[in-house]
Amino acid sequence: MTEKQEIIKQMLDLQHKFIELEQRGEFSTAEYYDSEGDTELARHKRSFEELSTKLVDLAHADKGSKR
Repeated sequence: MTEKQEIIKQMLDLQHKFIELEQRGEFSTAEYYDSEGDTELARHKRSFEELSTKLVDLAHADKGSKR
């Protein structure tokens, strides 16, 4: 599996986890908008953002373009 494929797999896993949390009602509206806290949701959002940034960077590197 390539690095990009692995990142996409991790992002999909995070999306599934988010959907589970959302459907169980395990976070408040305030927690939804808090990306800096230490809640599971905040950590989840930071991880997803880091992975998506890395994926974009890899795509730019593949094409030789700049961000």
